[in-house]
Amino acid sequence: MLKIRVPATSANLGPGFDCLGLALNVWNEITFEAAHKLTYRVAGEGAEKLNKGTRNLLTKAYALLYEVCGEKMGGVQICAHNEILMSSGLGSSAAAIVAGLFGANEMLGRPLSENGLLKLATEIEGHPDNVAPALLGGLVVSVMARQEIITRRYEIPELTLVIVKPIVDWPTRVARAVLPKSVSRVDAVYNVGRAVLVVDALRNGDLELLQKIMDDRIHQPYRLKHISGGLSAYKTAKRFGAAALSGAGPSIIAFVPPENAEKAKKEIAAVFEERGIETREIVTKPSSKGAYTI
Repeated sequence: MLKIRVPATSANLGPGFDCLGLALNVWNEITFEAAHKLTYRVAGEGAEKLNKGTRNLLTKAYALLYEVCGEKMGGVQICAHNEILMSSGLGSSAAAIVAGLFGANEMLGRPLSENGLLKLATEIEGHPDNVAPALLGGLVVSVMARQEIITRRYEIPELTLVIVKPIVDWPTRVARAVLPKSVSRVDAVYNVGRAVLVVDALRNGDLELLQKIMDDRIHQPYRLKHISGGLSAYKTAKRFGAAALSGAGPSIIAFVPPENAEKAKKEIAAVFEERGIETREIVTKPSSKGAYTI
């Protein structure tokens, strides 16, 4: 039997649109065991939705790796315990893809390198910003250059993160549809400089700098106005530290001093609750680990 863990991730991180991703200390734990046929069971987050069948991102990724390696896939019993909130901007899809690929690769004796897994995961996901930190851990900068995915991974200090997810309908296709087809040069320059400084601030644990420069003009303004309470919650989060949409949203992520975490969590959640919107809240830290075997 093989047991693995894969972390949640937060992408974009303000101005780092589709380029920055951070692994979080929130995990899905999955076991793989040889069996007569493919079975799949989930406990925890998403169980009601995912237990309706055996075809999902994880099992598809698992089967794809066998196909890519030219190996016949035998029966397997897959059991998952999920802590990553789904449809939240915390990389649940990326975690499923990485879990399937990583698990199959381990079961086959690691025929693919880390880079090979990253390339395959990116092909499935469409971009590397979540799958890269899910696989590698830490803070990862990723760009796609023709057929190559170039990444740089950085260790960052144990910062305190507050995540508040409003329970609203916010599909990825909608989050993409509200974005403009082009941006101005002024907005592009605004983001480029701040993205560089976000990496520097996170590497050094500089919350004061992070709070000053974790702004964005490429995706957040367009998305926040379509999330009920989103803009007000974001402004509330900024009072406590550096804030951003996590991934494409709808979750708000805030980097705060540890002593302010509980108050920040309650006040950000209260913005949504005043509008009759339920929330889920997490207080956590970054993870230096990506996918690994237990």
